[in-house]
Amino acid sequence: MIKLIGILIIIVGFILKLDTLAVVLIAGIVTGLVAGLPFPKIVEILGKAFVENRYMSIFIVSLPVIGILERYGLRERAAYVIGKIKAATVGKVTALYLVLRTLSAMFGLRLGGHVQFIRPLILPMAEGAAMNRYGEIKSEDHETIKGLEAAVENYGNFFGQNAFVAAGGVLLIVGVLKELNYTVEAIDIAKASIPIALIIMVVGSLQFFYYDRKFDQKYGIKTRPKKENRQNA
Repeated sequence: MIKLIGILIIIVGFILKLDTLAVVLIAGIVTGLVAGLPFPKIVEILGKAFVENRYMSIFIVSLPVIGILERYGLRERAAYVIGKIKAATVGKVTALYLVLRTLSAMFGLRLGGHVQFIRPLILPMAEGAAMNRYGEIKSEDHETIKGLEAAVENYGNFFGQNAFVAAGGVLLIVGVLKELNYTVEAIDIAKASIPIALIIMVVGSLQFFYYDRKFDQKYGIKTRPKKENRQNA
């Protein structure tokens, strides 16, 4: 039972809001020592795990770049550019990103991310569209827009990635099902995921357009009729 002390260390570390990486590293070392492994062996295991999964930390390289771009006005320029497009709305910007994000995930392309795309680009564009259409908006509506932009990234990534045969999620599903004696292939999971990805693009877009109407009603924006009255010749 003492060998599970690493779990307790992680729980306590997270509760105390200590450095995540340090907590996990200490938990791994302590667990290894309690299990009777020599310290060099523990370091070897940790190093091997890092090398085999180093692609997971590639996103860290992008963080300084995003920080520099934000420091020199990336968010402001994104909001300014979208504000020049009179037809742009929160719903249209978000729905367009949903389609692009889902399609990129379906083809295994790494486009997006809350840190790399949503915060520096998509969120300022949505807020710029809102302020261009309504002027100053209330703080709760800023929070609503933040929630929508966080949601659109989750929608596109979660429902689109399984349509790619080499996605980690697909391979995990195949492995689990085969262990349960179900004969499936990655292509079968990908084919079954395509309709779901298409559905989320439609359902998600409807949700975002609903918020357009909600904001229009709240700020007194009337939708223009499709056919304008023609002037008499």
